[in-house]
Amino acid sequence: MDGQNDKSEIWQGTLVLMVLKTLETMGPLHGYGIARRIEQVSGQALLVNYGTLYPALIKLQQEGYIKSEWGSSENNRRAKYYRLTAAGRKLLAQEARAWQRAQDLLARFWTPQEQ
Repeated sequence: MDGQNDKSEIWQGTLVLMVLKTLETMGPLHGYGIARRIEQVSGQALLVNYGTLYPALIKLQQEGYIKSEWGSSENNRRAKYYRLTAAGRKLLAQEARAWQRAQDLLARFWTPQEQ
């Protein structure tokens, strides 16, 4: 990927995992911080769409996987900070195992072996 237009949208279903893992790794963050971290970890290859991020944050909060509280951002503006809950940690662990199983399964097709 050699240009600004080469950024990819985040795959369906992976944004939630990226948000949960970001909060696990970084601790409480506001939405902008979450988006910047995801883009940073991807090596700027992913583009976080705020129209997708904020509904995902609301859904995660409604399901009890994250909690939020108001605070002040680095530039002294009011911002909602999100943090992982125990249920969110459990979901992240379950989903990490599911992704590993899927990766292992796909690897079989890339390096087929005689059965």
